[in-house]
Amino acid sequence: MSVFDILAVLGGLILLVGGGEALVRGASALASRLGISPLVVGLTVVSVATSAPEFAVTLGAVLRGEPELAVGNVVGSNIANVLLVLGVTAVVGSVVVKKPMLRFDLPFLAVLSVLVLVFSLDGAVGPIEGVVLLGLFVGHMVWSVIRGRAATLPDASTKPEKKPSALASVAFVVAGVGLLVLGANLLVDGATMIATAFGVSQLVIGLTVVAVGTSLPELAASVIAARRGERDMAFGNVVGSNIANIGLVLGGPALFAGGIPVPDSAVAFDIPIMLAVSLLLIPIAFTGSLIHRSEGLLFVGFYAAYSIYVLLLATDHDALRGFTITMVAYVLPMFGILVAGHVLFETWDRHAARREAEPHASPDD
Repeated sequence: MSVFDILAVLGGLILLVGGGEALVRGASALASRLGISPLVVGLTVVSVATSAPEFAVTLGAVLRGEPELAVGNVVGSNIANVLLVLGVTAVVGSVVVKKPMLRFDLPFLAVLSVLVLVFSLDGAVGPIEGVVLLGLFVGHMVWSVIRGRAATLPDASTKPEKKPSALASVAFVVAGVGLLVLGANLLVDGATMIATAFGVSQLVIGLTVVAVGTSLPELAASVIAARRGERDMAFGNVVGSNIANIGLVLGGPALFAGGIPVPDSAVAFDIPIMLAVSLLLIPIAFTGSLIHRSEGLLFVGFYAAYSIYVLLLATDHDALRGFTITMVAYVLPMFGILVAGHVLFETWDRHAARREAEPHASPDD
């Protein structure tokens, strides 16, 4: 570990912020010009762009013969996207969840997560399974664009707003992607060198340091989108990035590299956690079509607990047993109770609001 590693981390963070701002600005302008909703842009253009660092890291790790780092990057990034990126974005401003996400995209993400777990049970994601994941990803992209254009109708009552030209919008997107990839690579390289100096394994580095580093483009783009009022783009970016991570980032290298070995520890713990957080989005999003600040704080806290557990387990720390008992006996049950309570409360509140909105029948009816 050297001062250059620390400078790389700081420089990467600065580039990520600038890249996120440019990408969101260009993508929003393109969406307006093409008649596509910001939600669909988040699911397609922004999500693929912000998944570029994950793809670069995963493909490089596979070619270097480091499958643990590749798997850890994909699984850890998906966990970080939901709990950390979506959590922080919800803290900045409540995240909007549109009905198309509830009916199609969230269940689609859950199905992909189940497939990853099933494909990994034999110890590897093979090339044929890579074709399946990649094909599902391409199909989702095509359907999202078709659905988005069909659902977006021009409104003649609104005055046209001055927006950048198509060329300028594309330039913003390209510049944003370039800054995001460069910033993520700088940050990941610096953070990996720091983590390696402490003797942390490749899987753990992939699940924590690299996963967070390659998820920072999603964090930058989602937070900036939320602050600019594009709150549905923020949620679409997270869900779309997770779909891209599984279909493109994992499926592509599995196809072209002849398969990716999956560590037993990832099959036993980390992939089920990824599936659990994907399923967690469905009831929370369905009940209120919003992810509030309180839920965002809950997500961030749960991600912190997960990261601490992974690090304690990797280093076989003396505090592991006590932390595990606390998590299993107290934190996880409390988390489940809070989520269940929230779902019941929001469902009851929606039914009550609907009853109040209905016109009361007259006595003569």
